[in-house]
Amino acid sequence: MTNTQRAILVRTYGGAAAAEVAEIAKPTAGDGQVLVRVGAAGVNGIDWKFREGLVQKAFPVQLPAVLGIELAGTVEAVGPGASRFKVGDRVMGPLGRLGAYAEFVAVAEANLVHTPKGLDDMQAAGIPVAAVAAWLSLHQAGPIAAGQRILIHGAAGGLGGYAVQYAKQAGAEVFATSSAAHLDYVRSLGARHVIDYRSQRFEAVAQDIDLVLDYVGGEVLDRSWDVMTPNGATVSAAAPDIAARTPAGRRGLWFANKADATLLARLADEIAQGSLASRVSEVVGFNDIPAAIERNRAGPRFGKVVADFAR
Repeated sequence: MTNTQRAILVRTYGGAAAAEVAEIAKPTAGDGQVLVRVGAAGVNGIDWKFREGLVQKAFPVQLPAVLGIELAGTVEAVGPGASRFKVGDRVMGPLGRLGAYAEFVAVAEANLVHTPKGLDDMQAAGIPVAAVAAWLSLHQAGPIAAGQRILIHGAAGGLGGYAVQYAKQAGAEVFATSSAAHLDYVRSLGARHVIDYRSQRFEAVAQDIDLVLDYVGGEVLDRSWDVMTPNGATVSAAAPDIAARTPAGRRGLWFANKADATLLARLADEIAQGSLASRVSEVVGFNDIPAAIERNRAGPRFGKVVADFAR
């Protein structure tokens, strides 16, 4: 067996060409880790931000670095002190760091869960980051109560699609922004008020909002303060500088995701059982990952893009 493997590597920060298919050393499972043969990995907006060096302060990494933050696959080997999984188990989860775009990845077993029956690797790979991040960001500002008015920006994306469903399940009145092509999809997830952000200003529809979930950033965040109730909050997963952009007397919170295996296992089971919808919008091959990362940077995506390592 070869001691090298394919990986999507960044040697220097930059544009689309900075992410390349390269040969690197195959890792071994360390203390508390399992070695996963990756079947599929999720493509995320953070990939191009890492590639361009835009998040160096928040997430410092040493170059060269392998991109990718979530995966699904099969346990190839078990490291010292790891006991939750055995060789051959199907697993899924976030890395809690970079490195998922490689054929073999050593992962802390605490981050992983068993992949439920009924989910293939492509479906499973798009779940760990977005499903958990949407849940945690929805609840970061406090408990969600029935009747609350919640505005979700970027509702057709990976995080937004889950957040709409969670908010609806909690009994909230959901306002959601999306492009015209995805309005029906967002409505099908449970949003009561769906706004085409290109043709209509959300301020004309959304008022007295208790919670804004910002998965877009930029001027969308800046315009959101005016639609909130005096005691409302905005949680942003797109604007690390939200504290500096929060007006006096307002509550703005930056969301940074964290691994939660217990929560992930529950959500993955709900998806496998059909009680929670998860949409894979595109499947690409391994060598096409750099191009998929660039498409993610160029414009908002619908659902999740995943890479099938067998392609």
